[in-house]
Amino acid sequence: MKELLKKFEDKTPEIVFNWKDAETEAEGWTVINSLRGGAAGGGTRMRKGLDMNEVLSLAKTMEVKFSVSGPAIGGAKSGINFDPNDPRKKGVLQRWYKAVSPLLKSYYGTGGDLNVDEIHEVIPFTEECGVWHPQEGVFNGHFKPTEADKINRIGQLRQGVIKVIENPKFSPDVLRKYTIADMITGYGVAEAVRHYYHIYGGDVKGKKAIVQGFGNVGSAAAFYLAEMGVKIIGIIDRDGGIINEEGYTFEEIKSLFLNKDGNKLVAQNMIPFEEINQRIWTLGADIFTPCAASRLVTKNQIDNLINNGLEVISCGANVPFADKEIFFGSIMEETDSKVSLIPDFISNCGMARVFAYFMEKKVQMTDEAIFSDISEIIKTALEKAHNLNADKKNISATAFEIALKQLV
Repeated sequence: MKELLKKFEDKTPEIVFNWKDAETEAEGWTVINSLRGGAAGGGTRMRKGLDMNEVLSLAKTMEVKFSVSGPAIGGAKSGINFDPNDPRKKGVLQRWYKAVSPLLKSYYGTGGDLNVDEIHEVIPFTEECGVWHPQEGVFNGHFKPTEADKINRIGQLRQGVIKVIENPKFSPDVLRKYTIADMITGYGVAEAVRHYYHIYGGDVKGKKAIVQGFGNVGSAAAFYLAEMGVKIIGIIDRDGGIINEEGYTFEEIKSLFLNKDGNKLVAQNMIPFEEINQRIWTLGADIFTPCAASRLVTKNQIDNLINNGLEVISCGANVPFADKEIFFGSIMEETDSKVSLIPDFISNCGMARVFAYFMEKKVQMTDEAIFSDISEIIKTALEKAHNLNADKKNISATAFEIALKQLV
């Protein structure tokens, strides 16, 4: 696995597109690791301090993710070094998509990512540039459909991603009109935990969990975990967090979800960040879902979790560990050798899979069909890892080996 990984990491990306905004200090990159299958896909993120290396590592991560979620295409990513809270953000994104639109028409598909919203930014801004859909390049480069077929499938994709969830089993509140895009990644993170216990042994009900990050992914993961009977005992977010060692009820988690301020946790008796960051890692959780930004989780935090009975980690964030390596850094490797670590490219493949699902020929557009498709994809990936290595340790190393054999 290590040799395959080194080969994959060291391979120079096929395309690096660099853009400097004429009107602000913003700088952006699209990195296309490969045009495997004639196309590449990966979302657009924005944050201050982002650099090309971050985009490159995420492009490689996407390629591994597509080996699980489909379609069989190359990995890519776009990143813009700019403060997302700057009032000039809209103009920066509009100019960025105009610059990158020839790629989006030909062989690159994108979507929302950190600080860039799929529905309110990516779709309308790419449409302004004459791109039918942010995934149009994947259709043209990989699927090569007839014009009629392309129109049908893009229609399916457009409708599907912004589809309002009607089934109360999948939505915290059907009246608030949460969409598939709002909930699907967190759903996958929770389903990965459920399938893990089913495949590797144990009952998920009554297990204790800590959730890191309460944005789209973390809050949805908490909602679905609580729904399946997991006791959420702690949530840590950017500005602080909450603890209840007995575990919050499903109704309490649901109201925390509904009371979010955008991507921020809002709760009474919020514990300041410094204090909760000292306390939360030793609470005695069975399950940990890192769903905040990349490269935040330290060795010390993991050691504390493991020493207090941790059983499984389901990654909501891409590359959650504070390693400098693109993939399998020392913290991740050590964690994988001590507990069950479900890698990000399996547990958070929800959105990538949604795109792949809607790109197929006529599919069912019901909530049940869409959510159960994601669940099955994650279950199959975990079963493949279990078939190769039934041990609860080294799940990530095994899953990487399966993925890289398809890519190298």
